[in-house]
Amino acid sequence: MAGIWSDKRFVQKRSATLTSATASGAAPNEESDPQSWRSRFQQDYDRLLFSTPVRRLSDKTQVWPMDENDGVRTRLTHSHEVANLARSIGSRIATKRPGIFGDADLHLTVQPILQAIGLAHDLGNPPFGHQGEVAISRWFEHRKDWIFSMYDKNGKELPISVPEHLRQEFTNFDGNPQSLRLITKLQTHVAYAGIDLTAATLAASLKYPVSAENRRRDKPALKKLGYFHSEVDIVQWIREETGLCEGQRHPLTWIMEACDDIAYSVLDVDDVMKKGIISPDDVFAILASHNDLKDSDVVTRIHRSFDAVHAQKRRAEVARDVKIGYVRAHLIEALITTASASFLDQAAAIMAFTHETPLMEESVLCNVLKGVANQYAFSNSSVLRMEAIGAAAIDGLMSFFWAAISDRSDFNNLASRRRNAKAKFGYSLISPNYVENAVDNCAVTGGEGGVRYRELRLLTDMVSGMTDTFAIKLWREVNEVPDCP
Repeated sequence: MAGIWSDKRFVQKRSATLTSATASGAAPNEESDPQSWRSRFQQDYDRLLFSTPVRRLSDKTQVWPMDENDGVRTRLTHSHEVANLARSIGSRIATKRPGIFGDADLHLTVQPILQAIGLAHDLGNPPFGHQGEVAISRWFEHRKDWIFSMYDKNGKELPISVPEHLRQEFTNFDGNPQSLRLITKLQTHVAYAGIDLTAATLAASLKYPVSAENRRRDKPALKKLGYFHSEVDIVQWIREETGLCEGQRHPLTWIMEACDDIAYSVLDVDDVMKKGIISPDDVFAILASHNDLKDSDVVTRIHRSFDAVHAQKRRAEVARDVKIGYVRAHLIEALITTASASFLDQAAAIMAFTHETPLMEESVLCNVLKGVANQYAFSNSSVLRMEAIGAAAIDGLMSFFWAAISDRSDFNNLASRRRNAKAKFGYSLISPNYVENAVDNCAVTGGEGGVRYRELRLLTDMVSGMTDTFAIKLWREVNEVPDCP
């Protein structure tokens, strides 16, 4: 089991293949902490914390797109909370059952990996969250008759088409594999190694450890693709280092997934209360009226806390805020207890890589809270309005950047001259590190899918990497640019 805690970095393999100053097998500044004040896993967390993709999460939707209330969560605050919850659950599990993680040190290995994957789990999400994924998928679905196999919708067939099993990467676009791509390929690095995290951290970040062709809709841990074909070399290396196989989850991934569920269920409801859409008393009433929850410890604790607030006779708006804090604290504690107990109950199967059911799958409390979030947050008219605007923006930007990428003089050279002024403008906006990855042979693996696959990867890289505000602003600017004759 020691392999799953591998602290090797991909740069050691990547740099050995380059015919440059780094060809010695050790990239410059590979060891950023020569005094060993931090373990490599602590370095992983620090590298992520200071990275550009993490900063962008501050302007990416959690529930409320571009909300003016700065107390409402963004993807950044959500990700920090998932990281914090993951560390807490990992610590609780290790304390209750010493040795459960083998010889992995709690503070130097387990905690920093959990914090890192909690912080990184949503990095690949496009603007406007899940609706952004749907909008990107729909754009490809509407063009599937030609975009994977023809030069254009009226043109002849490509010499190399995108194979059927890879088309799902686009028609079912998902932020999870885009996260892996961001941290391993798209961030600039002297040896094309992205942020260059350890094998164990990368393995634990693979929420769905399968490719598009190996998805299993009947198994929750395998229902989505976890990595693109463009990162198959990275995944192969991860598995060489950790000993994990296709379809096998790292044990810490189960904890991260549970923390995402907890954050989604409790903290999205917390935002609904902060926005005044429902009150903490409403949430209590919903829980207290549920047959399976009305006599639970968490409902009893909330009731007692509310009585204490009432006894203080505070101003109504102050009492409301205090109650919100009590609801949040009691619900988080209850769900952390459930997740920890579930992991301990299933530890043998989890550590043997045979477990299949999410830790929070059967939590009545978690599921009821998700229902509250769906009813009062995700179905709120202001959310749906901004999602509709966001979907239109993404669709327009996809078309704009597709023209900028595809309308060039030499099909086989992605960097060749653009054929009209609007395409030149669009191409100039694409991030240089994304272009480099698509054009540079050192950064792109394999030939499956040919040039078209690389074109489509570049398109999704650019659009999915945008923040909400940037996407809306750019969409409006692009609409002011007339088409060239």
